[in-house]
Amino acid sequence: MKKPIRITLLAALALAVAMPAAALAGEGAQTQPAAGAKSAPATAKLKAKVKGTIPVKPAQPPSHIQVQHILIGFKGSVPGKPITRTLEEAKKLAYDILQRARDGEDYDKLVAKYTDDQAPGVYGMSNNGVAPAQGEYPRNGMVPAFGNVGFELSVGNIGIADYDKANSPFGFHIVKRVK
Repeated sequence: MKKPIRITLLAALALAVAMPAAALAGEGAQTQPAAGAKSAPATAKLKAKVKGTIPVKPAQPPSHIQVQHILIGFKGSVPGKPITRTLEEAKKLAYDILQRARDGEDYDKLVAKYTDDQAPGVYGMSNNGVAPAQGEYPRNGMVPAFGNVGFELSVGNIGIADYDKANSPFGFHIVKRVK
């Protein structure tokens, strides 16, 4: 006769947390080392899968990326655009849109409604020292903050480049890495 397996409530709860985390972490992800023991990489991967937009730095710097962005400018920041909002209003709007995007709102619709660039705002970039593929821009040929944010994101993540006269002179860039 086999002895029944006894599981304490704490162990059962730890297993319930560990199993979905491993399932959500995806292919090639590390599983939990022991019931209830959470590793930092698995926890970060779980959060990224659940939200899909939490900024997660790629394990290795990518050679090529594709990003989609929403540019939020302010009066005088985007040549040829009659934008009337102030710098403070632009910052507030940019961070509101960033949060909405991270909360799962349709990014394409946010781009269409809010960007002060041309929709759909998709750009391919090659990293420093890498020859651009057809249709791509070299990273150093773009506004510095745009590439700095884009290359720091894993696919599906969303970040923001704050306005800066030298690095982001056109306003705030809400950047989503798509490839």
